[in-house]
Amino acid sequence: MPAPTSPADLFRHSLRLLLDKDIPAWVALWAEDGVMEFPFAPDGWPRRLEGKEAVAAYMRHYPDHIDLHDFPELRIHRTTDPQTVVVEMRGVGRLVESDAPFDMTYIAVVTVRDGYFTSYRDYWNPLAVQEPGADFTGSSR
Repeated sequence: MPAPTSPADLFRHSLRLLLDKDIPAWVALWAEDGVMEFPFAPDGWPRRLEGKEAVAAYMRHYPDHIDLHDFPELRIHRTTDPQTVVVEMRGVGRLVESDAPFDMTYIAVVTVRDGYFTSYRDYWNPLAVQEPGADFTGSSR
């Protein structure tokens, strides 16, 4: 089944894949030259991932560290660019290592071209990664 092509539908589909822990299928939604940015990333964490391979490497071990259960609050806002959406969402689950609750609020600015993510700016709370077991990136902090 082909992936949805509207930005909002593609984003919703991507969340379902994250809940299913299907990281290869999630990465397949990315353009080869897609860019993922984390403007609020703390020191030692990546701030910019360039290309599908870099996104895949970053996300590879995500489910081993963060077990997402739901996105109970999701709002997708259209912008003046029909290929770009602004997303407000909350992800809840648990940290696998400690079994501590995981509860993160995000704002993302996402652009889609030809049915693939080309730009994803993820504004998340860097204080949350201070919890043991939250570092799935192998950062140097």
